[in-house]
Amino acid sequence: MTSPRAIALLGGTFDPIHIGHLRAAIELREQLGFAEVRLVPAHLPPHRATPHVDSAARRAMVELAIADEPGLAIDDRELQRPGPSYTIDTLIATRQEIGAACPLALALGEDAFAALDTWHRWRELLDYAHIVVMRRPQAQLPDSGPVAELLRKYQGDSAQIHQHPHGVIAMLPLPPLSVSATAIRHIIAEGRSPRYLLSDPVWHYIREHELYRARASI
Repeated sequence: MTSPRAIALLGGTFDPIHIGHLRAAIELREQLGFAEVRLVPAHLPPHRATPHVDSAARRAMVELAIADEPGLAIDDRELQRPGPSYTIDTLIATRQEIGAACPLALALGEDAFAALDTWHRWRELLDYAHIVVMRRPQAQLPDSGPVAELLRKYQGDSAQIHQHPHGVIAMLPLPPLSVSATAIRHIIAEGRSPRYLLSDPVWHYIREHELYRARASI
């Protein structure tokens, strides 16, 4: 039986948010039975370049993208914090908010999961949340090293996510959508339309505010 309170966090720069992000959020809700999937825009991501547009614009685009989708919500706590957006800080704050018994999961792509040992206080993540690894077809996970050891020790199935508040690593297969924010930014910079790669309200916002126009660092 799934818990009606189970929450998943899906982080990213959302620069801009696109259909790949939205499809992943819906798969988390529908396949794994989370009552709520919170999209968490990063302020200053430790493992990525500085976002191309400011926090207010990225927050607005996320809000527009999920406005009509039940079960999806924005969590802007990282945008409110100065300094690097460390995931461990977000998990600790969320756990304090929801209590010790509520199942909480952190959703990661397989690339991010493979590099988990480079994250700040990475060994503590499972003390506060489960980890859901979102996998594409033919994706490869590490078979040696500290992340592989973590996977062997803590891998379980999706049912265990709802039976325990934290501590399980589970897999979530995703549909093969090859969409990236980098490609979308290039399309816009070249004066072409990215329609159907992101939601219409987000594309309208980008045009209205003239975001991602041609620039040397696009």
